[in-house]
Amino acid sequence: MSIRSPLVVISAFILACNSSPSTPPAASGVDPRMGRVLDGLRPAFSIKGETPVRWTLVERMQFHKVPGVSIAIVDSGRIIWARGFGVKEAGGTDSVTTETLFQAGSVSKPTFALGVMRLVQEGKLNLDDNVNDKLMSWRVPENRFTKTEKVTLRRILSHNAGLTVHGFPGYEAGTPIPTVPQVLDGVKPIVNTDPVRVDTFPGAIWRYAGGGTTIAQLLVTDFTKKPFPAFMKELVLDPAGMVHSTYEQPLPVAMAPMAATGHKPDGSIVKGKYHTYPEMAAAGLWTTPSDLATLAIELQKTYAGASRKIISQATLKQMFTVQKAPTGIGYFLSGEGKDLEFQHSGGDEGFITEFAAFAERGQGAFIMTNGLNGGNIIAELIPAISEEYGWPSRRQSVKTVLTLDPKVMIQFVGQYRFSDPPGVLATVTVEGGKLFVEAKEMGAKQEILAESDSTFFGRDSGWPFVFRKRTKGKAMELLVAGEALGVRVK
Repeated sequence: MSIRSPLVVISAFILACNSSPSTPPAASGVDPRMGRVLDGLRPAFSIKGETPVRWTLVERMQFHKVPGVSIAIVDSGRIIWARGFGVKEAGGTDSVTTETLFQAGSVSKPTFALGVMRLVQEGKLNLDDNVNDKLMSWRVPENRFTKTEKVTLRRILSHNAGLTVHGFPGYEAGTPIPTVPQVLDGVKPIVNTDPVRVDTFPGAIWRYAGGGTTIAQLLVTDFTKKPFPAFMKELVLDPAGMVHSTYEQPLPVAMAPMAATGHKPDGSIVKGKYHTYPEMAAAGLWTTPSDLATLAIELQKTYAGASRKIISQATLKQMFTVQKAPTGIGYFLSGEGKDLEFQHSGGDEGFITEFAAFAERGQGAFIMTNGLNGGNIIAELIPAISEEYGWPSRRQSVKTVLTLDPKVMIQFVGQYRFSDPPGVLATVTVEGGKLFVEAKEMGAKQEILAESDSTFFGRDSGWPFVFRKRTKGKAMELLVAGEALGVRVK
């Protein structure tokens, strides 16, 4: 299962019923294997005893209000097809092509980790040193948690440094852009996130923290004395052959004509087309699926010992070793041996991206979208891709549904408030003997089906939902995808 930020988790479970079968197929006149993918989108899970559901990409783009999608598929160690679908901006006629730029969100992080590991490999940085030994323009504030355990690059890049701030919303066009030290201190009113601080013992727990990645960004610029985009271009983007990619924020005027526009869940355009992210290492990469696929192919060659354009085989194998489950250094990892998968997903304002690739199988999929409901489309594409290309994981599986008495369901009804992202409300209702979840900010509703008297899954998305009583008090909690936690407020 893909690991996503809570915002993407919440967005991804808001799916609904089958679209009209009268919509024309997406795949006429294309390669048969590509055609079977584009006409074979499906929920992550099928329900035992029910007729399997299939959709076209065209149907799901219309249904989810996502104007543009770009896909690249790797098989046998090469890009076997890449194609853009839809338009760069809703209401426009400028088509998405394989060279259209999308914001990659948190996919920026593992790409950045390669740059850090290049410095580590060259002996210029040490993964296990206290980051304060190299930071010059800002320092991690010391407290009782850092007295015995230190914040290190290894812990930052594998999300167990005890640091706060999960992710960043970016800054609207025309608003002031803070410096990285200002971001790290949460300086108000210019900064729209909390200060990045250590609030638990470094190394103790896994907790996703874009705040930590931003500390690492500052460390490499302090150390190398180079602008961050130039650092990444020199050490990673150029060696990998990522010719359409940049970490420059804001996007240079000369590149703007190639950029897609971000869209909200209701299909409306993000104000100013897209946000600016001074947190470049965490969220600032502009790229294409073909560039991401080119990078993954280079890493597959490196893993096999056939290339060292970016880093060595030994360094990459260290990155592809779990540090604190489920992450290695920069990448989320699953499987083992020939089936070892490296993966990441990401979301910036108006954009959702995901890739999954295998270290030894020469396979992968790279999908970028210009809508915040794009995670839904990706969740429906991946099982079709996995089935068509014989992946060892991520195929559609079958679930058995338990019939619950509506009296049991009633105990879950109410509004649940999520703390990350702050202010998001999910409403749980019983209608016609069925249980539904709706996040009003996203404007949609989904039926959830029971596997037990407290565990459920989304009918289409497959995301797990767990209802449980709080350890203290009588309040009910709702846990989504094992990550996003909401507390019932009424």
